[in-house]
Amino acid sequence: MTSQTTIDTAGSGDKAPVAPSDRPPASGLRGHPWFTLITVAVGVMMVALDGTIVAIANPAIQKDLGATFAQVQWITNGYFLALAVSLITAGKLGDRFGHRQTFLIGVVGFAAASGAIGLSGSIGAVVTFRVFQGLFGALLMPAALGLLRATFPAEKLNMAIGIWGMVIGASTAGGPILGGVLVQHVSWQSVFFINVPVGLIALVLGVVMLLDHRAENAPRSFDLLGIALLSGAMFCLVWALIKAPSWGWGDGKTWAFIAASVLGFALFSFWETKVKEPLIPLGLFRSVPLSAGVVLMVLMAIAFMGGLFFVTFYLQNVHGMDPVDAGLHLLPLTGMMIVGSPLAGAAITKLGPRIPLAGGMAATAIAMYGMSTLKADTGSGIMAVWFALLGLGLAPVMVGATEVIVGNAPMELSGVAGGLQQAAMQIGGSLGTAVLGAVMASKVDNDLPGNWADAGLPKLTSAQLAQASEAVQVGVAPVAKGTPAEIAAKITGVAHDTFISGMSLASLVAAGVAAVAILVALLTKRGENAGADAGVGHI
Repeated sequence: MTSQTTIDTAGSGDKAPVAPSDRPPASGLRGHPWFTLITVAVGVMMVALDGTIVAIANPAIQKDLGATFAQVQWITNGYFLALAVSLITAGKLGDRFGHRQTFLIGVVGFAAASGAIGLSGSIGAVVTFRVFQGLFGALLMPAALGLLRATFPAEKLNMAIGIWGMVIGASTAGGPILGGVLVQHVSWQSVFFINVPVGLIALVLGVVMLLDHRAENAPRSFDLLGIALLSGAMFCLVWALIKAPSWGWGDGKTWAFIAASVLGFALFSFWETKVKEPLIPLGLFRSVPLSAGVVLMVLMAIAFMGGLFFVTFYLQNVHGMDPVDAGLHLLPLTGMMIVGSPLAGAAITKLGPRIPLAGGMAATAIAMYGMSTLKADTGSGIMAVWFALLGLGLAPVMVGATEVIVGNAPMELSGVAGGLQQAAMQIGGSLGTAVLGAVMASKVDNDLPGNWADAGLPKLTSAQLAQASEAVQVGVAPVAKGTPAEIAAKITGVAHDTFISGMSLASLVAAGVAAVAILVALLTKRGENAGADAGVGHI
Protein backbone atom coordinates (compact mmCIF):
# COMPACT_ATOMS: atom_id res chain seq x y z
CA MET A 1 0.00 0.00 0.00
CA THR A 2 1.39 3.42 -0.92
CA SER A 3 0.72 6.56 1.04
CA GLN A 4 2.21 9.94 1.74
CA THR A 5 3.46 11.62 4.87
CA THR A 6 3.52 15.33 5.59
CA ILE A 7 6.31 16.63 7.78
CA ASP A 8 6.28 20.03 9.40
CA THR A 9 9.63 21.54 8.44
CA ALA A 10 11.37 23.51 11.20
CA GLY A 11 8.06 24.66 12.59
CA SER A 12 7.41 26.82 9.56
CA GLY A 13 4.03 25.30 8.85
CA ASP A 14 5.10 24.37 5.31
CA LYS A 15 4.53 20.71 4.58
CA ALA A 16 6.01 18.68 1.83
CA PRO A 17 4.80 15.24 0.82
CA VAL A 18 7.24 12.53 1.69
CA ALA A 19 6.84 8.83 1.02
CA PRO A 20 7.18 6.65 4.10
CA SER A 21 10.37 5.05 2.83
CA ASP A 22 11.89 8.54 2.39
CA ARG A 23 11.16 9.71 5.91
CA PRO A 24 14.38 11.13 7.41
CA PRO A 25 15.71 9.07 10.31
CA ALA A 26 15.34 10.47 13.81
CA SER A 27 18.43 12.21 15.09
CA GLY A 28 19.55 11.85 18.68
CA LEU A 29 17.37 10.37 21.40
CA ARG A 30 14.04 12.10 20.79
CA GLY A 31 11.92 10.21 18.33
CA HIS A 32 14.38 7.35 17.84
CA PRO A 33 12.28 4.21 17.17
CA TRP A 34 14.06 1.88 19.61
CA PHE A 35 14.27 4.45 22.39
CA THR A 36 10.57 5.10 21.82
CA LEU A 37 9.90 1.37 22.19
CA ILE A 38 11.89 1.22 25.45
CA THR A 39 9.99 4.21 26.84
CA VAL A 40 6.49 2.99 26.05
CA ALA A 41 7.45 -0.51 27.23
CA VAL A 42 8.16 0.84 30.74
CA GLY A 43 4.74 2.48 30.90
CA VAL A 44 2.90 -0.48 29.39
CA MET A 45 4.70 -2.86 31.75
CA MET A 46 3.33 -0.92 34.72
CA VAL A 47 -0.28 -1.24 33.51
CA ALA A 48 0.03 -4.86 32.37
CA LEU A 49 1.57 -5.91 35.69
CA ASP A 50 -1.36 -4.43 37.56
CA GLY A 51 -3.76 -6.62 35.63
CA THR A 52 -2.45 -9.74 37.43
CA ILE A 53 -0.11 -8.65 40.23
CA VAL A 54 -3.15 -7.81 42.33
CA ALA A 55 -4.50 -11.36 41.96
CA ILE A 56 -1.79 -12.71 44.27
CA ALA A 57 -2.46 -9.89 46.75
CA ASN A 58 -6.23 -10.43 46.84
CA PRO A 59 -6.17 -12.92 49.76
CA ALA A 60 -4.02 -10.54 51.83
CA ILE A 61 -6.25 -7.57 51.00
CA GLN A 62 -9.34 -9.61 51.85
CA LYS A 63 -7.92 -10.61 55.24
CA ASP A 64 -6.47 -7.20 56.16
CA LEU A 65 -9.53 -5.15 55.20
CA GLY A 66 -12.19 -7.75 56.03
CA ALA A 67 -13.51 -7.77 52.46
CA THR A 68 -16.17 -10.09 51.12
CA PHE A 69 -15.76 -12.24 48.00
CA ALA A 70 -17.84 -9.76 45.99
CA GLN A 71 -15.67 -6.85 47.18
CA VAL A 72 -12.50 -8.71 46.24
CA GLN A 73 -13.97 -9.28 42.77
CA TRP A 74 -14.48 -5.52 42.48
CA ILE A 75 -10.78 -4.89 43.04
CA THR A 76 -10.31 -6.63 39.69
CA ASN A 77 -13.62 -5.72 38.04
CA GLY A 78 -13.42 -2.03 38.86
CA TYR A 79 -10.02 -1.80 37.19
CA PHE A 80 -11.04 -3.76 34.10
CA LEU A 81 -14.37 -1.98 33.81
CA ALA A 82 -12.79 1.48 33.87
CA LEU A 83 -10.25 0.42 31.27
CA ALA A 84 -12.83 -1.20 29.01
CA VAL A 85 -15.25 1.72 29.13
CA SER A 86 -12.68 4.44 28.41
CA LEU A 87 -9.98 2.88 26.19
CA ILE A 88 -11.54 3.71 22.82
CA THR A 89 -12.25 7.29 23.90
CA ALA A 90 -8.69 7.54 25.20
CA GLY A 91 -7.40 6.32 21.84
CA LYS A 92 -9.41 9.05 20.14
CA LEU A 93 -7.87 11.63 22.47
CA GLY A 94 -4.43 10.47 21.38
CA ASP A 95 -5.36 10.70 17.70
CA ARG A 96 -6.68 14.23 18.27
CA PHE A 97 -4.16 15.80 20.67
CA GLY A 98 -1.09 13.67 20.11
CA HIS A 99 -0.07 10.33 21.56
CA ARG A 100 2.92 11.74 23.46
CA GLN A 101 0.78 14.02 25.60
CA THR A 102 -1.82 11.38 26.41
CA PHE A 103 0.90 8.84 27.22
CA LEU A 104 2.58 11.18 29.71
CA ILE A 105 -0.71 12.16 31.38
CA GLY A 106 -1.60 8.48 31.66
CA VAL A 107 1.75 7.64 33.27
CA VAL A 108 1.46 10.39 35.90
CA GLY A 109 -2.17 9.62 36.73
CA PHE A 110 -1.62 5.87 36.95
CA ALA A 111 1.34 6.22 39.30
CA ALA A 112 -0.55 8.71 41.50
CA ALA A 113 -3.61 6.43 41.74
CA SER A 114 -1.34 3.51 42.64
CA GLY A 115 0.21 5.46 45.50
CA ALA A 116 -3.27 6.42 46.74
CA ILE A 117 -4.30 2.73 46.86
CA GLY A 118 -1.28 1.92 49.00
CA LEU A 119 -2.38 4.61 51.46
CA SER A 120 -6.00 3.41 51.56
CA GLY A 121 -7.43 1.94 54.75
CA SER A 122 -10.74 0.59 53.47
CA ILE A 123 -11.88 -1.71 50.68
CA GLY A 124 -14.06 1.09 49.29
CA ALA A 125 -11.04 3.36 48.84
CA VAL A 126 -9.04 0.56 47.21
CA VAL A 127 -11.78 -0.09 44.67
CA THR A 128 -12.26 3.65 43.99
CA PHE A 129 -8.60 4.27 43.23
CA ARG A 130 -8.45 1.04 41.19
CA VAL A 131 -11.07 2.68 38.97
CA PHE A 132 -8.83 5.75 38.63
CA GLN A 133 -5.95 3.43 37.77
CA GLY A 134 -8.06 2.02 34.98
CA LEU A 135 -9.00 5.45 33.62
CA PHE A 136 -5.39 6.65 33.44
CA GLY A 137 -4.19 3.29 32.16
CA ALA A 138 -6.69 3.74 29.33
CA LEU A 139 -4.87 6.93 28.27
CA LEU A 140 -1.51 5.20 28.34
CA MET A 141 -2.08 1.94 26.47
CA PRO A 142 -3.45 3.00 23.04
CA ALA A 143 -1.09 5.99 23.02
CA ALA A 144 1.84 3.56 23.27
CA LEU A 145 0.65 1.68 20.20
CA GLY A 146 0.04 4.93 18.34
CA LEU A 147 3.61 6.07 19.06
CA LEU A 148 5.04 2.78 17.77
CA ARG A 149 2.89 2.87 14.66
CA ALA A 150 4.02 6.40 13.82
CA THR A 151 7.71 5.97 14.74
CA PHE A 152 8.79 2.67 13.24
CA PRO A 153 9.42 2.22 9.52
CA ALA A 154 7.20 -0.27 7.73
CA GLU A 155 9.73 -3.07 7.58
CA LYS A 156 10.32 -3.03 11.36
CA LEU A 157 6.81 -2.30 12.64
CA ASN A 158 5.78 -5.94 13.05
CA MET A 159 8.94 -6.63 15.05
CA ALA A 160 8.22 -3.65 17.31
CA ILE A 161 4.62 -4.75 17.89
CA GLY A 162 5.89 -8.24 18.64
CA ILE A 163 8.26 -6.93 21.31
CA TRP A 164 5.47 -4.72 22.66
CA GLY A 165 3.22 -7.77 22.91
CA MET A 166 6.02 -9.73 24.58
CA VAL A 167 6.34 -7.03 27.25
CA ILE A 168 2.59 -7.21 27.93
CA GLY A 169 2.64 -11.00 28.00
CA ALA A 170 5.69 -11.23 30.26
CA SER A 171 4.38 -8.51 32.57
CA THR A 172 0.94 -10.09 32.76
CA ALA A 173 2.41 -13.49 33.56
CA GLY A 174 5.12 -12.11 35.87
CA GLY A 175 2.64 -10.21 38.03
CA PRO A 176 1.85 -13.11 40.37
CA ILE A 177 5.55 -13.81 41.08
CA LEU A 178 6.46 -10.20 41.80
CA GLY A 179 3.24 -9.81 43.76
CA GLY A 180 4.07 -12.88 45.83
CA VAL A 181 7.50 -11.55 46.80
CA LEU A 182 6.13 -8.13 47.71
CA VAL A 183 3.10 -9.41 49.66
CA GLN A 184 5.09 -11.93 51.65
CA HIS A 185 8.20 -9.87 52.41
CA VAL A 186 6.82 -6.31 52.46
CA SER A 187 3.03 -5.82 52.39
CA TRP A 188 0.12 -5.88 49.99
CA GLN A 189 0.39 -2.08 49.81
CA SER A 190 3.86 -2.42 48.24
CA VAL A 191 2.22 -4.05 45.20
CA PHE A 192 0.83 -0.60 44.42
CA PHE A 193 3.64 1.58 45.80
CA ILE A 194 6.08 0.02 43.33
CA ASN A 195 4.28 1.80 40.49
CA VAL A 196 5.34 5.21 41.80
CA PRO A 197 9.08 4.92 40.98
CA VAL A 198 8.32 2.98 37.79
CA GLY A 199 5.94 5.74 36.72
CA LEU A 200 8.58 8.38 37.48
CA ILE A 201 11.08 6.53 35.27
CA ALA A 202 8.51 6.31 32.46
CA LEU A 203 7.76 10.03 32.81
CA VAL A 204 11.42 11.07 32.60
CA LEU A 205 12.04 8.79 29.63
CA GLY A 206 8.89 10.07 27.93
CA VAL A 207 9.84 13.72 28.30
CA VAL A 208 13.32 13.05 26.92
CA MET A 209 12.70 10.35 24.32
CA LEU A 210 9.23 10.71 22.83
CA LEU A 211 8.45 12.80 19.78
CA ASP A 212 4.83 13.64 19.11
CA HIS A 213 3.29 12.44 15.86
CA ARG A 214 -0.09 13.31 14.43
CA ALA A 215 -1.71 12.08 11.26
CA GLU A 216 -2.43 14.81 8.72
CA ASN A 217 -6.06 13.72 8.49
CA ALA A 218 -6.46 13.04 12.22
CA PRO A 219 -9.89 13.85 13.71
CA ARG A 220 -10.43 17.47 14.71
CA SER A 221 -13.66 17.12 16.68
CA PHE A 222 -15.20 14.82 19.25
CA ASP A 223 -18.18 12.55 18.96
CA LEU A 224 -19.48 13.31 22.46
CA LEU A 225 -22.79 11.51 22.02
CA GLY A 226 -20.98 8.49 20.61
CA ILE A 227 -18.65 8.46 23.63
CA ALA A 228 -21.63 8.58 26.00
CA LEU A 229 -23.54 5.83 24.17
CA LEU A 230 -20.59 3.45 23.89
CA SER A 231 -19.45 4.00 27.48
CA GLY A 232 -22.97 3.51 28.79
CA ALA A 233 -23.52 0.34 26.77
CA MET A 234 -20.26 -1.21 27.94
CA PHE A 235 -20.93 -0.27 31.55
CA CYS A 236 -24.44 -1.75 31.54
CA LEU A 237 -23.22 -5.01 30.01
CA VAL A 238 -20.39 -5.62 32.46
CA TRP A 239 -22.44 -4.37 35.43
CA ALA A 240 -25.18 -6.86 34.63
CA LEU A 241 -22.71 -9.73 34.46
CA ILE A 242 -20.99 -8.72 37.68
CA LYS A 243 -24.23 -8.30 39.66
CA ALA A 244 -26.05 -11.33 38.22
CA PRO A 245 -24.68 -13.78 40.82
CA SER A 246 -26.12 -11.75 43.69
CA TRP A 247 -29.26 -10.55 41.90
CA GLY A 248 -29.93 -13.84 40.13
CA TRP A 249 -29.91 -14.51 36.40
CA GLY A 250 -33.70 -14.50 36.32
CA ASP A 251 -33.99 -11.19 38.17
CA GLY A 252 -35.54 -8.25 36.35
CA LYS A 253 -32.64 -5.92 37.24
CA THR A 254 -30.13 -8.23 35.53
CA TRP A 255 -32.09 -8.29 32.29
CA ALA A 256 -32.87 -4.57 32.50
CA PHE A 257 -29.15 -3.78 32.39
CA ILE A 258 -28.57 -6.31 29.59
CA ALA A 259 -31.43 -4.75 27.60
CA ALA A 260 -30.02 -1.27 28.27
CA SER A 261 -26.65 -2.46 26.97
CA VAL A 262 -28.14 -3.88 23.77
CA LEU A 263 -30.11 -0.67 23.22
CA GLY A 264 -27.00 1.41 23.86
CA PHE A 265 -24.93 -0.52 21.32
CA ALA A 266 -27.75 -0.26 18.76
CA LEU A 267 -28.11 3.50 19.23
CA PHE A 268 -24.32 3.91 19.11
CA SER A 269 -24.11 2.00 15.82
CA PHE A 270 -26.91 4.11 14.32
CA TRP A 271 -25.36 7.40 15.48
CA GLU A 272 -21.93 6.50 14.12
CA THR A 273 -23.40 6.35 10.60
CA LYS A 274 -24.72 9.92 10.96
CA VAL A 275 -21.97 11.90 12.66
CA LYS A 276 -19.27 13.60 10.55
CA GLU A 277 -16.30 12.35 12.59
CA PRO A 278 -17.47 9.23 14.42
CA LEU A 279 -15.77 7.82 17.49
CA ILE A 280 -15.39 4.47 15.71
CA PRO A 281 -15.91 4.58 11.94
CA LEU A 282 -17.98 1.43 11.45
CA GLY A 283 -16.18 0.88 8.16
CA LEU A 284 -13.29 -0.45 10.26
CA PHE A 285 -15.32 -3.58 10.91
CA ARG A 286 -15.70 -4.28 7.20
CA SER A 287 -12.24 -5.74 7.67
CA VAL A 288 -12.93 -9.34 8.66
CA PRO A 289 -9.38 -9.85 10.02
CA LEU A 290 -9.65 -6.75 12.24
CA SER A 291 -13.04 -7.82 13.57
CA ALA A 292 -11.74 -11.35 14.15
CA GLY A 293 -8.74 -9.94 16.01
CA VAL A 294 -11.00 -7.96 18.36
CA VAL A 295 -13.23 -10.98 19.07
CA LEU A 296 -10.15 -13.17 19.57
CA MET A 297 -8.76 -10.81 22.22
CA VAL A 298 -12.07 -10.89 24.10
CA LEU A 299 -12.26 -14.69 24.08
CA MET A 300 -8.60 -15.11 25.05
CA ALA A 301 -8.96 -12.73 27.99
CA ILE A 302 -12.14 -14.44 29.22
CA ALA A 303 -10.32 -17.77 29.38
CA PHE A 304 -7.02 -16.47 30.77
CA MET A 305 -7.98 -13.73 33.24
CA GLY A 306 -11.06 -15.54 34.49
CA GLY A 307 -9.14 -18.75 35.05
CA LEU A 308 -6.18 -17.06 36.74
CA PHE A 309 -8.49 -15.40 39.28
CA PHE A 310 -9.30 -18.78 40.85
CA VAL A 311 -5.84 -20.32 40.51
CA THR A 312 -4.36 -17.89 43.05
CA PHE A 313 -6.99 -18.86 45.63
CA TYR A 314 -6.43 -22.54 44.79
CA LEU A 315 -2.71 -22.31 45.44
CA GLN A 316 -2.90 -20.21 48.60
CA ASN A 317 -6.12 -21.27 50.31
CA VAL A 318 -6.42 -24.91 49.23
CA HIS A 319 -2.74 -25.90 49.03
CA GLY A 320 -1.78 -23.53 51.85
CA MET A 321 1.08 -21.89 49.96
CA ASP A 322 2.48 -18.53 50.95
CA PRO A 323 2.37 -15.77 48.29
CA VAL A 324 5.96 -16.32 47.11
CA ASP A 325 5.48 -20.06 46.77
CA ALA A 326 2.24 -19.49 44.87
CA GLY A 327 4.03 -17.12 42.52
CA LEU A 328 6.85 -19.61 41.96
CA HIS A 329 4.31 -22.29 41.08
CA LEU A 330 3.11 -19.99 38.30
CA LEU A 331 6.69 -19.64 36.98
CA PRO A 332 6.07 -22.19 34.18
CA LEU A 333 3.28 -19.94 32.91
CA THR A 334 5.48 -16.86 33.11
CA GLY A 335 8.52 -18.55 31.59
CA MET A 336 6.66 -20.00 28.63
CA MET A 337 5.09 -16.61 27.83
CA ILE A 338 8.50 -14.93 27.92
CA VAL A 339 10.13 -17.66 25.83
CA GLY A 340 7.13 -18.16 23.58
CA SER A 341 6.53 -14.51 22.67
CA PRO A 342 9.63 -13.96 20.47
CA LEU A 343 9.18 -17.43 18.98
CA ALA A 344 5.56 -16.58 18.22
CA GLY A 345 6.65 -13.29 16.67
CA ALA A 346 9.07 -15.10 14.37
CA ALA A 347 6.43 -17.68 13.42
CA ILE A 348 3.86 -14.98 12.68
CA THR A 349 6.36 -13.06 10.53
CA LYS A 350 7.10 -16.21 8.51
CA LEU A 351 3.70 -17.91 8.36
CA GLY A 352 1.26 -15.07 8.99
CA PRO A 353 -0.93 -14.94 12.09
CA ARG A 354 -3.60 -17.54 11.23
CA ILE A 355 -1.80 -20.80 12.07
CA PRO A 356 0.07 -19.53 15.18
CA LEU A 357 -3.06 -17.92 16.60
CA ALA A 358 -5.24 -20.99 16.02
CA GLY A 359 -2.52 -23.23 17.48
CA GLY A 360 -2.15 -20.95 20.48
CA MET A 361 -5.86 -21.06 21.27
CA ALA A 362 -5.87 -24.85 20.85
CA ALA A 363 -3.08 -25.11 23.42
CA THR A 364 -5.00 -22.74 25.70
CA ALA A 365 -8.14 -24.88 25.44
CA ILE A 366 -6.20 -28.04 26.29
CA ALA A 367 -4.49 -26.31 29.22
CA MET A 368 -7.79 -25.06 30.66
CA TYR A 369 -9.23 -28.57 30.33
CA GLY A 370 -6.19 -29.89 32.17
CA MET A 371 -6.71 -27.33 34.93
CA SER A 372 -10.26 -28.62 35.36
CA THR A 373 -8.74 -31.93 36.52
CA LEU A 374 -6.75 -30.38 39.38
CA LYS A 375 -7.56 -31.74 42.84
CA ALA A 376 -6.81 -30.62 46.37
CA ASP A 377 -3.80 -32.95 46.47
CA THR A 378 -2.50 -32.48 42.91
CA GLY A 379 1.30 -32.35 42.84
CA SER A 380 3.42 -29.45 41.61
CA GLY A 381 4.64 -31.38 38.55
CA ILE A 382 1.15 -31.85 37.13
CA MET A 383 0.26 -28.22 37.80
CA ALA A 384 3.46 -27.10 36.05
CA VAL A 385 2.52 -29.00 32.88
CA TRP A 386 -0.83 -27.26 32.53
CA PHE A 387 0.53 -23.82 33.51
CA ALA A 388 3.37 -24.13 30.98
CA LEU A 389 0.99 -25.18 28.20
CA LEU A 390 -1.23 -22.21 29.02
CA GLY A 391 1.71 -19.80 28.72
CA LEU A 392 2.77 -21.37 25.44
CA GLY A 393 -0.76 -20.99 24.09
CA LEU A 394 -1.23 -17.39 25.17
CA ALA A 395 2.06 -16.06 23.76
CA PRO A 396 1.12 -16.03 20.04
CA VAL A 397 -2.28 -14.47 20.81
CA MET A 398 -0.75 -11.65 22.86
CA VAL A 399 1.68 -10.88 20.04
CA GLY A 400 -0.33 -11.67 16.93
CA ALA A 401 -3.78 -10.27 17.69
CA THR A 402 -2.29 -6.81 18.31
CA GLU A 403 -0.67 -6.74 14.86
CA VAL A 404 -3.88 -8.02 13.27
CA ILE A 405 -6.01 -5.24 14.80
CA VAL A 406 -3.64 -2.28 14.51
CA GLY A 407 -2.17 -3.35 11.18
CA ASN A 408 -5.59 -3.55 9.53
CA ALA A 409 -6.57 0.00 10.59
CA PRO A 410 -5.56 3.22 8.78
CA MET A 411 -2.82 5.33 10.34
CA GLU A 412 -5.12 8.20 11.35
CA LEU A 413 -7.12 5.71 13.45
CA SER A 414 -4.14 4.03 15.10
CA GLY A 415 -5.19 5.32 18.51
CA VAL A 416 -8.73 4.06 18.08
CA ALA A 417 -7.37 0.70 16.85
CA GLY A 418 -5.07 0.53 19.86
CA GLY A 419 -8.05 1.36 22.06
CA LEU A 420 -10.09 -1.39 20.41
CA GLN A 421 -7.31 -3.92 21.00
CA GLN A 422 -6.92 -3.03 24.64
CA ALA A 423 -10.65 -2.61 25.23
CA ALA A 424 -11.20 -6.09 23.85
CA MET A 425 -8.62 -7.53 26.24
CA GLN A 426 -9.83 -5.62 29.29
CA ILE A 427 -13.54 -6.20 28.75
CA GLY A 428 -12.71 -9.85 28.14
CA GLY A 429 -10.88 -9.95 31.46
CA SER A 430 -13.80 -8.31 33.22
CA LEU A 431 -16.28 -10.66 31.55
CA GLY A 432 -14.10 -13.64 32.40
CA THR A 433 -13.96 -12.75 36.08
CA ALA A 434 -17.69 -12.00 36.14
CA VAL A 435 -18.92 -15.00 34.15
CA LEU A 436 -16.57 -17.57 35.65
CA GLY A 437 -17.19 -16.04 39.07
CA ALA A 438 -20.90 -16.60 38.52
CA VAL A 439 -20.21 -20.19 37.49
CA MET A 440 -18.13 -20.73 40.63
CA ALA A 441 -20.73 -19.14 42.94
CA SER A 442 -23.58 -21.13 41.41
CA LYS A 443 -21.71 -24.44 41.67
CA VAL A 444 -20.68 -23.82 45.29
CA ASP A 445 -24.18 -22.76 46.30
CA ASN A 446 -25.57 -25.89 44.66
CA ASP A 447 -23.03 -28.42 46.03
CA LEU A 448 -22.18 -27.14 49.50
CA PRO A 449 -25.41 -28.08 51.33
CA GLY A 450 -25.27 -31.70 50.08
CA ASN A 451 -21.54 -32.07 50.71
CA TRP A 452 -21.98 -30.61 54.20
CA ALA A 453 -24.78 -33.04 55.03
CA ASP A 454 -22.94 -36.03 53.54
CA ALA A 455 -19.99 -35.34 55.84
CA GLY A 456 -22.28 -35.60 58.86
CA LEU A 457 -21.63 -32.00 59.94
CA PRO A 458 -24.11 -30.04 62.10
CA LYS A 459 -26.94 -28.50 60.11
CA LEU A 460 -26.53 -24.82 59.26
CA THR A 461 -29.15 -22.08 59.23
CA SER A 462 -29.77 -20.25 55.96
CA ALA A 463 -27.65 -17.30 57.13
CA GLN A 464 -24.80 -19.58 58.25
CA LEU A 465 -24.92 -21.47 54.95
CA ALA A 466 -24.72 -18.22 53.00
CA GLN A 467 -21.66 -17.14 55.00
CA ALA A 468 -20.04 -20.55 54.56
CA SER A 469 -20.69 -20.47 50.81
CA GLU A 470 -19.04 -17.06 50.52
CA ALA A 471 -15.92 -18.35 52.26
CA VAL A 472 -15.78 -21.54 50.18
CA GLN A 473 -15.93 -19.53 46.92
CA VAL A 474 -12.38 -18.35 47.67
CA GLY A 475 -11.21 -21.73 48.99
CA VAL A 476 -11.41 -20.79 52.68
CA ALA A 477 -12.73 -23.37 55.15
CA PRO A 478 -15.40 -21.75 57.40
CA VAL A 479 -13.98 -23.14 60.66
CA ALA A 480 -15.09 -21.23 63.76
CA LYS A 481 -12.69 -20.68 66.66
CA GLY A 482 -12.79 -23.47 69.21
CA THR A 483 -14.01 -26.09 66.74
CA PRO A 484 -12.71 -29.57 67.66
CA ALA A 485 -9.88 -30.77 65.42
CA GLU A 486 -11.87 -33.70 64.00
CA ILE A 487 -14.80 -31.47 63.01
CA ALA A 488 -12.43 -28.80 61.66
CA ALA A 489 -10.77 -31.38 59.42
CA LYS A 490 -14.15 -32.46 58.02
CA ILE A 491 -15.18 -28.85 57.36
CA THR A 492 -11.88 -28.18 55.62
CA GLY A 493 -12.28 -31.26 53.44
CA VAL A 494 -15.82 -30.30 52.45
CA ALA A 495 -14.80 -26.68 51.74
CA HIS A 496 -11.85 -27.62 49.56
CA ASP A 497 -13.72 -30.34 47.64
CA THR A 498 -16.59 -27.94 46.97
CA PHE A 499 -14.22 -25.18 45.85
CA ILE A 500 -12.45 -27.63 43.52
CA SER A 501 -15.76 -28.66 41.96
CA GLY A 502 -16.54 -24.99 41.26
CA MET A 503 -13.09 -24.26 39.87
CA SER A 504 -13.25 -27.36 37.66
CA LEU A 505 -16.54 -26.27 36.10
CA ALA A 506 -15.23 -22.72 35.58
CA SER A 507 -12.11 -24.14 33.90
CA LEU A 508 -14.24 -26.27 31.57
CA VAL A 509 -16.23 -23.19 30.57
CA ALA A 510 -12.94 -21.37 29.90
CA ALA A 511 -11.76 -24.32 27.78
CA GLY A 512 -14.95 -24.09 25.73
CA VAL A 513 -14.42 -20.37 25.17
CA ALA A 514 -10.84 -21.04 24.00
CA ALA A 515 -12.10 -23.74 21.62
CA VAL A 516 -14.47 -21.26 19.99
CA ALA A 517 -11.53 -18.84 19.66
CA ILE A 518 -9.70 -21.39 17.46
CA LEU A 519 -12.34 -20.89 14.77
CA VAL A 520 -12.15 -17.11 15.12
CA ALA A 521 -8.35 -17.22 14.73
CA LEU A 522 -8.76 -18.85 11.31
CA LEU A 523 -10.36 -15.62 10.06
CA THR A 524 -7.28 -13.48 10.78
CA LYS A 525 -4.55 -12.40 8.40
CA ARG A 526 -1.56 -10.07 8.34
CA GLY A 527 -2.34 -6.38 8.68
CA GLU A 528 -2.82 -4.79 5.27
CA ASN A 529 -1.91 -1.35 6.60
CA ALA A 530 0.99 -2.37 8.83
CA GLY A 531 3.34 -0.47 6.62
CA ALA A 532 1.14 2.49 5.93
CA ASP A 533 2.75 4.84 8.40
CA ALA A 534 1.08 7.67 6.64
CA GLY A 535 0.29 11.14 7.63
CA VAL A 536 2.50 11.98 10.57
CA GLY A 537 3.50 15.46 11.42
CA HIS A 538 6.27 16.20 13.91
CA ILE A 539 4.90 18.60 16.46
